[in-house]
Amino acid sequence: MTRRTGGVRAKICGLRTTADVTATADAGAAYMGLVFFPKSPRNVDPATARDLALAAPPGLAKVALVVDPEDALLDALEAVPLDMIQLHGRETPERVAAIRTRTGLPVMKAVGVRDAGDLAALDTYAHVADQLLVDAKPPEGAVLPGGNGIGFDRNLIAGRNWTLPWMLAGGLTPENVAEAVRLTGARQVDVSSGVESAPGVKDAAKIAAFCAALAD
Repeated sequence: MTRRTGGVRAKICGLRTTADVTATADAGAAYMGLVFFPKSPRNVDPATARDLALAAPPGLAKVALVVDPEDALLDALEAVPLDMIQLHGRETPERVAAIRTRTGLPVMKAVGVRDAGDLAALDTYAHVADQLLVDAKPPEGAVLPGGNGIGFDRNLIAGRNWTLPWMLAGGLTPENVAEAVRLTGARQVDVSSGVESAPGVKDAAKIAAFCAALAD
């Protein structure tokens, strides 16, 4: 079953509890994201992730967010019933291809954008990934590669298309996501901090509002 919200598919990232999974499913999101990055307030271990993935209803795709993962972590994630790997580090195109082969799963590559000079990387990774995540480049010195709640000039990608599915991220909230979709033409969006009441604490009402904004 394919889950859609107003024709735009939503990914709610950084889930940590079964209540988060329920809220995400009830809101009609297409993807749930599980973060495997110890520095993140949204980090979960493989055992917890397995329980969360098993709590997901059919049709809710389970995505593992990893940052420059070593093979040992990828192997540990075999115990989690996943549908996709999201690479959010400095993985080279060669490493992206290798991870895709090793895990046997589709791979989404996140690319940070701050100015027009960052757009070429999207074309490069489009040759090796199954999906692209167009995100805001983190501030200098930031601990987290994503989930910082900051946006970028979305005019940079307005009207652009790639040869594979792509997802818009970066500072999205229930209040601005509809306009971001209108400007960019995105058919998929990703949110983490924008639906939280505190770092790593998902807010069910905000998740519902985010997905409802896509249905208007």
